[in-house]
Amino acid sequence: MEGYWLYAVGDVNGRVLLTHMGKYQAKVAADHILGRDVAVAAPVPRVIFTDPQVAAVGLTEAKATEQGIDVRTVSVPTGSVAAASIHGEDFVGTSQLVVDVTREVVVGATFTGPGVSELLHSATVAIMGEVPLATLRHAVPSFPTLSEVWLNLLEAYPAH
Repeated sequence: MEGYWLYAVGDVNGRVLLTHMGKYQAKVAADHILGRDVAVAAPVPRVIFTDPQVAAVGLTEAKATEQGIDVRTVSVPTGSVAAASIHGEDFVGTSQLVVDVTREVVVGATFTGPGVSELLHSATVAIMGEVPLATLRHAVPSFPTLSEVWLNLLEAYPAH
């Protein structure tokens, strides 16, 4: 974009009105000003800090289908892991992955339940890095953590 000199980041540009995305936009603007390679559009991690929390990143099944991506969605109870007991006996929530069947990569993830916002960065990395499911299956989460829900999600997706 040669010749451009005005940059707008954060709420003023009206794009994604989230603090973390404003910080990312500022980094991209600074990289562009300094002549560095500018990253492609990043998936937007979003959290609703209710009780229980709702955390999502990437595409929903509907949006992926709308974009012509052949997807399969897998869901498991977020409370299906040992760490859920740390949050109490009545742990309520669902974890879901939206998988591009052709490329076998995650294109979207949604987590609901207490403390699930902490699961969002791993999903963002998996989506941004287009990490194949075959590789994700070897990413071992610590025990006992909510991250173990990734094991259940990947087991729910049929391996080839």
